[in-house]
Amino acid sequence: MGPVAPQTVDNDAVLPIPAGAFLILLILLGSLVLVLHPSAAVAAEQHFLCDGDPLLARVENGPVDAADIPNTSGGTVPGAFVVLQWRDLHLQLPRTNNAGAPSFTDGRWWWSLEDPAHPRFRLRRGRVQEFACSSAP
Repeated sequence: MGPVAPQTVDNDAVLPIPAGAFLILLILLGSLVLVLHPSAAVAAEQHFLCDGDPLLARVENGPVDAADIPNTSGGTVPGAFVVLQWRDLHLQLPRTNNAGAPSFTDGRWWWSLEDPAHPRFRLRRGRVQEFACSSAP
């Protein structure tokens, strides 16, 4: 066999659709991902008053777990977490595997949604300190 001649590639033929149409296609595919996998969307923020100060809570399912796994609790999956902004604190607490309503803890802070209108917010520092929380209007 003799030497093989190199082949040339026509770069203009690589993307046969106009760039604008390609961008629209990407936007549509991204929208489809959000419809089929809603945990990929930005989680809704909830507003509370805890010990008289505003608290912002956002529960996220995280990018790793599938929403159809068996130990889903209150719409959250293992790997879910809550982001809390309160006073000068910014906390990210992982979901526990406790039965019942979703709860989140890092071993020091605790956030539980047994009563979504009055979530439990606690700090364990030697003793347990509980902060009274209620939904903000």
